[in-house]
Amino acid sequence: MSTLDRAELQQIAQLVELNRERLQNIETQVVRLEEVRQEQARSIMALEAIPDEGARNAMIPLGGGVQIVADVPTDAGVVVDIGSGIQAERTREEALEMLRARNEELVGMMERLKTEFDETEKLVIELAQQFNDGVAELQGEVTPEEVTTPVEQTETPSSPKRSRRKRGTDFTLDD
Repeated sequence: MSTLDRAELQQIAQLVELNRERLQNIETQVVRLEEVRQEQARSIMALEAIPDEGARNAMIPLGGGVQIVADVPTDAGVVVDIGSGIQAERTREEALEMLRARNEELVGMMERLKTEFDETEKLVIELAQQFNDGVAELQGEVTPEEVTTPVEQTETPSSPKRSRRKRGTDFTLDD
C-alpha cells in the first residue's frame, strides 16, 4: 500500500465517522422494531386470552396503566390498523393471523438490519485500522497534534439530555 497523505487520511476519517453514524441509525431502527414487535406480541397474548365463548367483566388495557372493564361477546370483532391509518374490523382469529405474520416480518427485518450492522462494523474497524496505519506512517513527518484519530473523536461520551419535569405534575415510572 502506498503512503497516505493528509487528504486521504481525512477522507478515511470522514468515512469512519459516517459509518459510525450509520451504525447508530441501524441500532435505533432495531430498537424501534423490537418495541413494535413486543407491543404486537402483547396484543397476541391478550387476544389469545379471550375465550371463544367471550368474557364477562374483562379488563381491557387502554394504555398508560389504565384499563376498562367490559363484556366481550362471543362473536366480538377486533379493529386492526391495516396500514396508512386505515382500520378495519376482523375476527379475532384473523387479527391473530395478521399480528403473527407482522411479527415474523419484523423479525426478518431485524435480522437483516443486524447483518447490515455487523458488516458496517467490520468496515469501520478496517477503515480505522487503515487510518491508524496511515497516521503511524506520517508520525515522522507530522506532529501528533495535527492529526486526530477517529477513535479519539468518539470516545468522549456526550451526556444524555434529561427531560425536565414541569412543576406540579405527578411522578411516573419514567421519573
